Amino acid sequence: MSDSSTLPPVRLRPEAELARDALSAPVLARAARLARWAGPDTRVDAGGGLVEEQVPAAAGELGLSGDDAAAYASEAWRIAVDTGLVEIADEEAGTVVAGDDLALLTGGSPQDVLGVWLTALEAVLADASVPDLDAVVDAMAEGGEVDLSSLDWDPEAESELLDGVLGNLYLLTVGEDGAGGTPVPLPALAASVIVPSDMGEPTNDVLEQVSDAMMRLDDQFRLLEPIGLVAYQPMDEALMADADDEPAAPVDEADVARYGMVRLTPLGLYGLRTRLLEAGFDAPAVGDLAGKGADALLDGTAPFPPASAHAETELWLAHREPLAAARELLAAARGSDAGAPLRRLRCQQALSLVGAEAGPALREVLDDAELGGLARVWLTEHGAGDVPPPPQEMVFWLTIDTVAAQLAAEGNSEELRALVQGLARQHSGFFDTAWRVEHPATADVLEAMGRLHPDKKIAKEARKAAFKARSQHGG
Repeated sequence: MSDSSTLPPVRLRPEAELARDALSAPVLARAARLARWAGPDTRVDAGGGLVEEQVPAAAGELGLSGDDAAAYASEAWRIAVDTGLVEIADEEAGTVVAGDDLALLTGGSPQDVLGVWLTALEAVLADASVPDLDAVVDAMAEGGEVDLSSLDWDPEAESELLDGVLGNLYLLTVGEDGAGGTPVPLPALAASVIVPSDMGEPTNDVLEQVSDAMMRLDDQFRLLEPIGLVAYQPMDEALMADADDEPAAPVDEADVARYGMVRLTPLGLYGLRTRLLEAGFDAPAVGDLAGKGADALLDGTAPFPPASAHAETELWLAHREPLAAARELLAAARGSDAGAPLRRLRCQQALSLVGAEAGPALREVLDDAELGGLARVWLTEHGAGDVPPPPQEMVFWLTIDTVAAQLAAEGNSEELRALVQGLARQHSGFFDTAWRVEHPATADVLEAMGRLHPDKKIAKEARKAAFKARSQHGG
C-alpha cells in the first residue's frame, strides 16, 4: 500500500459513540480501574511495573482469577502507566500518583477519551509484535541480553507483517462504500501479505510461510481484541494442536471459519485510520468535505466509489441553501484541466440531489460551452418543457466530456464498453465529426474508444479519428 495513493473513504461512527466503545474496551477499562485503585501504599519496581507482592491485590480488584489473572493485572497496570493514567511520583521510593489523563476518562471530551485509547492501542500493538515472553527468558544470554537469532524473531519484520495485515484489513473493510463489516478469513489475510500478487499457484514454501503467519496472527489478534480494535474468532484449538501437520484445505465456509475470522470494529476503523493519517496516507472519511467549498467537494470525491461520493455530497448539501449550492457547484465544475470532466460528472450527480430549487442556476448556464449540455440534461430530466435544443457542437462536446469522465472514474469498465458501443451504433458517422471537437480530451477519448470497441472496423475508425484530433491540435 503506497502512502501516496488516496484510500477509499471510511464512514466513521460519531466520536461520542466511539468514546463509549473505548471506555468499555477491557484493556482500557481495567487500566482505569487500577489507576483509581492505586494509593499511597502502591509500589512499583524500577520498570514501573507493580511489585510482585501487590499483583494479587490488583488482580482481585479487577475480579480476575485463575492462571492468567496475574498476567492480565500486570498488563492492565502497564497500560495505565503507558497512557498516563498513573504517574511515577518517586522512582527511588517506587510510589505513584494518579495521572492527569485519568480525569479525561470521566470529564474530558470524546476526543480526549479517544486520545487516551489511541495511546493504549499503540502499547498493545507493540506487545503484539513481541514473541512469547517465556521464549525471551529462555533465550537470555549469560550477559543478560536477548539472543534474537535463537528466537527466529526479526522485530522490524514482525511489525511490518502486522502493519501490512492491518492495512489490508482496513482496505477490505472500507471496501466499495466505506461501511464494510464482513469477517475476513485469517488465511486470506495472511496470504494477502505473503503471496506475491503475480504468483499463480503458491509454492509449498510460500504456503508454509502463510501457515506460519497465520499462527502468529492468531496470537496477535487474541491480544488486539481486548483493546477493541477487532472482533476475532480464534483458530480452532484442534488445528493448532496439529500445527506440525499440513492442514487440510478448507472446502466450505464452516471449514474456513475454523482457521480464524477477523473484522475491524467501528473503533478499530477509527484507530487504524488515525494511524494511517499519521503515517502519511491520504485516508479520507465521509464528512471531511462538508464544511469546505464546492471545488474541494468535486475534487475530493473524484476518486470516491459511487456510494461514498453520494453520502459525502448529501452531507455537503445538508448545510446549504439549494439554489446557492447549485450555483457554487456549477462554478466549481468549469475548467479545461485533466480533472475537469470528472468534476463535471460529480457536479451532475450532486445536482441530482438538490431538487427543483436548482432550476434557476441551471438556466443561467444554458449558453455556457462547458455546462450548457449538462444543464439541458438536468432541466429535461426535471420536466422542464421549454429547454432549447442543444447545437450539434454542444452534443458532441458533452459526449467527449462524459466519456472522459467515465474513463477517469472507472477505467476500462464494462459499463464504459457498453457506452462506447452505444455511441458508435446510435450516431452514424460519429468519428467523422468527433475528432473536430474542441475538447482537451478528444484524442484520448477516441483512442480509448478504439481500444474498447469489439468491432475491429469501428475500432480502426476510432483510432484514425484520434490521430486526426492530435494532428489538429499539434499533438
